[in-house]
Amino acid sequence: MTRRLECTLSTPMAVIGKDILHAAELLRANHLVAIPTETVYGLAANALDSKAVLKIYEAKGRPQFNPLIVHVKSAHEMKKYADVPPLVERLAAKFSPGPLTYVVRKKKIIPDIVTAGGESVALRVPAHPMARQLLEELDFPLAAPSANPSGTISPVSAAHVADGLGDKLEYILDGGVSTLGLESTVVAIEDDTILILRLGATTPEMLAPFAGVKIQTHTATGTGSPGRLKSHYAPKTRLVAGDIRTLLEVHRAERVAVLILWDLPRAPNIVAAEVLSAKRDLTEAAHNLFSAMRRLDSVGADIILAERMPEEGFGFAINDRLERASAT
Repeated sequence: MTRRLECTLSTPMAVIGKDILHAAELLRANHLVAIPTETVYGLAANALDSKAVLKIYEAKGRPQFNPLIVHVKSAHEMKKYADVPPLVERLAAKFSPGPLTYVVRKKKIIPDIVTAGGESVALRVPAHPMARQLLEELDFPLAAPSANPSGTISPVSAAHVADGLGDKLEYILDGGVSTLGLESTVVAIEDDTILILRLGATTPEMLAPFAGVKIQTHTATGTGSPGRLKSHYAPKTRLVAGDIRTLLEVHRAERVAVLILWDLPRAPNIVAAEVLSAKRDLTEAAHNLFSAMRRLDSVGADIILAERMPEEGFGFAINDRLERASAT
């Protein structure tokens, strides 16, 4: 078989290419492969092999008390790996494949290292066509947290992965820029209530018709979930979120980069700015968030000032990411 690889990086950096069969071959040999999803790129390994999963933690520098999301090929297949309650089945019929992750009681086939020793596993069916084709080639699910060093800005392109982890893996499956650009929402079921453990690309409004919805903040204790560390999604440059005009007044003596929804204020100390959506569209803003943060992080400003979004739709999830990016 002849493979056409679109390699833009030299050794020891990872090869970037579009070859699904080659990615599958590497995963079967317990190598790490970065894969595209509709949310962000994931750092994938065989979820049923503890040694392969350990490589994820080592490559990312991720603490092993932070569990991983397991990607499966279909909602029906979730039953192979976990006990799936009826409400999760109803949600999966509507939202899977898609950006919704379910925390459910795991079966013994899932190694403890995947769940940080917990009894629950986070399962998701990705919607990206290349991720789905890859899973169809495999006879195991994929543990795949975001393909970036732990705590840093999530990657939404193959180039972002190469910048952060290119020397830690062999292959990056290039599926273009992630269409959503924001991680999945993570939910658990508690007394017939949908408990949102991580806000993401499936909004509370979308879930409300199915059951009562409760949002559990990342500072709360309870069901273990991936992506709930207080400090996360952080650029190298210090980031502060809030009312943008108040922040500009407080930081008027510094060289600032500004992250704004649409209405860019003027100030002589602004050295760079990113408008997330000139149309004030929070879906577009979510798609642009991580790429905009990366660009502002590269301009050499003293600080990044980020505007908090309206508390509606995708605004909740964007504000969650900004809050974690500003945590110290």
